[in-house]
Amino acid sequence: MTSISRRGFMLVLSSPSGAGKTSIATKILEVDKNVNVSISVTTRLMRPGEREGEDYFFVTKEQFQSMLHNNELLEHADVFGHSYGTPKHYVFDTLTGGKDIIFDIDWQGTQQLAQLARVDLVSVFILPPSLGELEKRLNTRAQDSADVILNRMKEASNEMSHWAEYDYVIVNEDLEQSVAQVHAIITAERLKRNRQRGLLDFVNKLRGVN
Repeated sequence: MTSISRRGFMLVLSSPSGAGKTSIATKILEVDKNVNVSISVTTRLMRPGEREGEDYFFVTKEQFQSMLHNNELLEHADVFGHSYGTPKHYVFDTLTGGKDIIFDIDWQGTQQLAQLARVDLVSVFILPPSLGELEKRLNTRAQDSADVILNRMKEASNEMSHWAEYDYVIVNEDLEQSVAQVHAIITAERLKRNRQRGLLDFVNKLRGVN
C-alpha cells in the first residue's frame, strides 16, 4: 500500500430544471461510494416523497437568514421565490477526509463556490437535447403546476446562457450515457496531481531521492 492519499473535490452539476442533473446525481451516488451528496437547506415546502435530512434540510425564512448572518453557508441562492444554501462545515470536513461531494445547484451557487474554493471545484453543465424534450420532462415528472412549468421554461434560456462558465458540458440525450460521462470526469479529476497528497514523497522514494 502506498502512502498517497487524496483530497476530495466538489462536483457541481447544474442545468435548467428538467434537464436531468438530479437523475444523474442519483445514479452516481448509487454506484460510487466515495461520493457523498451535498444536502442543502431550503425555505421551500417539502414535496411528496422527499425526506428531511436526506433530500433537504427544510427551514423557515428566519432560520435561513440566521445561518446567513452567522456565515454558516458556503453558497446560497434564491430560486423561484425560495432560498437554498450549502452548510459549510460538512463540506470541508468531507473533502479533507478524501471523499468527494456532489452538488445539485444552479449557476449562482456555482459562482459562489468558485470564489471561495476554486481549486476544490469541478463543474459540469447539463444541457437538454431540445426545448421540446425539456418541456416534456417537466410535464412527465408531474411535480409542478402548469404555471410553474411555464416559468421554468422561461428561465431555462437564462440558465443555459451560463454554460461557458463550467469546466465540462454534457448534452443529456440518454441518461445512462450521461452518467458514464460524468463518472469519467470523476475518475480523471481524482487522478489530478494536485489532489494527490504524499505524491512527491512517494516519487522521491521511488527515485531514491531523500
